[in-house]
Amino acid sequence: MNYVKTAMLLAGLTALFMGVGYLIGGASGAMIALVVAAGMNIFTYWNSDKMVLSMAGAQEVDARTAPDLYNMVAELAQRAQLPMPKVYLMDEAQPNAFATGRNPENAAVAVTTGLLERLSQEEVAGVVAHELAHIKNHDTLIMTITATIAGAISMLAQFGMFFGGNRDSNSGGGGMGIIGTLAMVILAPIAAMLVQMAISRTREYSADKLGAQIAGQPIWLASALAKIANAAHAIPNERAERDPGMAHMFIINPLSGERMDNLFSTHPATENRIAALEKLAREMGQGSGGFGGGGGGGGGYAGAVPRAGGSVPASGPWSGAARGGPRPGGPWGR
Repeated sequence: MNYVKTAMLLAGLTALFMGVGYLIGGASGAMIALVVAAGMNIFTYWNSDKMVLSMAGAQEVDARTAPDLYNMVAELAQRAQLPMPKVYLMDEAQPNAFATGRNPENAAVAVTTGLLERLSQEEVAGVVAHELAHIKNHDTLIMTITATIAGAISMLAQFGMFFGGNRDSNSGGGGMGIIGTLAMVILAPIAAMLVQMAISRTREYSADKLGAQIAGQPIWLASALAKIANAAHAIPNERAERDPGMAHMFIINPLSGERMDNLFSTHPATENRIAALEKLAREMGQGSGGFGGGGGGGGGYAGAVPRAGGSVPASGPWSGAARGGPRPGGPWGR
């Protein structure tokens, strides 16, 4: 169902792009807009991962420089039946992560130093599994194309500000007059933004579910989301603040103020995501009752915040028992 919704939203975004082109230049304008969109998508397809990683200040790590993180990604990728992605580390105090790449064979997972410092190993595994789910679902490509088309619509609308109002509506073009031009300049970018954000929210729910299944413990991801959401409002991400267009890529919006699941959110409300993961945990027979051993409360965001010094019960592939030893402390491989 989520794929159908995503396809419909992408079709609507493309139609909006061509519509803006038609209003500026008639039928020829619509065709030019389509060609421009295709060209931008081709360029983005091949270069988006490099551009995003550079903008985020991410540095590649390997089994020698960050062995625990690298080995965790490798084991989870194997569980997800994915090729091993490249692993990157961002020197940011805010805990967060994202995935990028045009396909599973050319993918990358990037996490911040704050994620490794503030989350337990199980919680980091939940986050990494979520990012691998984005790769498996080809969400990185979908969101890259979405962002490209949305940006192109805004560019075309601004272009129409200078040229659309000067066209004669009887000349066979797409003349709109001053009022029509102003309406397009204001409304087209807003409409594109709303569609882009709706697609982003849809893909996040799907990645949460598949990521929880990859890790085998929905509660790990739910606990991580609670911690990251709390930290995101207290610890600024300077690079994301300078370039807010990257916000939709992160597991939790790195910008301040995103707490509601509304039309203008790039991510679903964290409370809703945690509730969905707790429901999935119950369906998998793992129980919900909060984290850190806290019971009762019926789950939800407030009840999901781990207690100080507490962690998700250590059961599964990342527990100390499973590895035959205690969990390593501190940032892994650093």
